[in-house]
Amino acid sequence: MEQSTEIRYLSLEWIDALTEAVAADAELAALAAQHELGLTQVIEDSPEGTVTYHLQLDADGARFAAGAAEPEHLRLIEPWETAVAVATGELNAEQAFLSGTIRLVGDPSLILGLHPVLSALNQIFESVSTRTVYR
Repeated sequence: MEQSTEIRYLSLEWIDALTEAVAADAELAALAAQHELGLTQVIEDSPEGTVTYHLQLDADGARFAAGAAEPEHLRLIEPWETAVAVATGELNAEQAFLSGTIRLVGDPSLILGLHPVLSALNQIFESVSTRTVYR
C-alpha cells in the first residue's frame, strides 16, 4: 500500500494498514511475548456499519485483523461518534470509559497490566492516522 494514500477510518484499507503496521512493530512483538491478550473492538453505527477488529497477543507475536479476537479476553464497544472523537484526540479514552461511552465486556482488571501494550498500539494508530480521513 502506498504510504501517501488517504484511507477512510474503519475501512478495510484502514484495518489493512494497521495490520501491516502491527506486524512490523518490534516493540509490540516483544510485548506479545510477555502478554496473552485477545482484545476486540466494536464500533457501532459507523458509515461502514458495525465494524469489528481485534488485536491478538501471544507467544506467536502480535496480530491485528478484522473480526473478533479468538480467544477474546476483552471487548470494547463504542458508538461511531466516540470512536472518532478518541481517534482524533477530541476525547480522552479514559474519560469515555469513565462516562460509560466505551463499554467494556470482560475482566476489567486485565487492562491494568496493559499500559505498555496500549501505549505501543497508540503509537501505531497515530502513525496510520496521518493518512486517515474521518468521514
